[in-house]
Amino acid sequence: MGKAFAWCILILTFSTCYEVFMRYVLNAPTVWAFDMSVQMYGALFMMSGAYALSQGAHVRGDVVYRIMPKKVQASVDLVLYVLFLGPGAFALLYYGYGFASDSWFYKEVSWSSPSRIQIYFFKTLIPVSGLLILLQGFAEATRCVICIKTGEWPARLHDVQEAETMLLHRQEDKDDFEPKNGMEAEK
Repeated sequence: MGKAFAWCILILTFSTCYEVFMRYVLNAPTVWAFDMSVQMYGALFMMSGAYALSQGAHVRGDVVYRIMPKKVQASVDLVLYVLFLGPGAFALLYYGYGFASDSWFYKEVSWSSPSRIQIYFFKTLIPVSGLLILLQGFAEATRCVICIKTGEWPARLHDVQEAETMLLHRQEDKDDFEPKNGMEAEK
């Protein structure tokens, strides 16, 4: 789902460029571009949470965590998933369902917009994202249990990475396979 909603970035880019062109070149701003960008960004943000969790891309305080043994890391993660991620995802699911169902009942539109766009479609993403985060949380908790038992983290599926991360991994792989003799070690 995160990959599918990543296309929102392309839609956001084109709509923003269109709005800038219309506003500053033709002096004819649109009434819908701002609302569309808010809705697309919200959709992107809500639906990429579970995907970021699956890739280990959420922000964390690695200063102490990274020097811990893997079993301790897994234990800390498991406790945090149970105490914080689970209840947070369940709250998104439970309360988001209430917000979405009310919004559908009233056929809610944006009150801050001159174009009065419909927003009940987007409010539906709140409980959907809660469900996806909850499912990914179960998968992450399972990874933690496996690591606690085996002492090794199960491999993650590799996916798109930022260019600097990709180059760093490429250099690390290259360094691992280069022979280290006396002459090269001195350089």
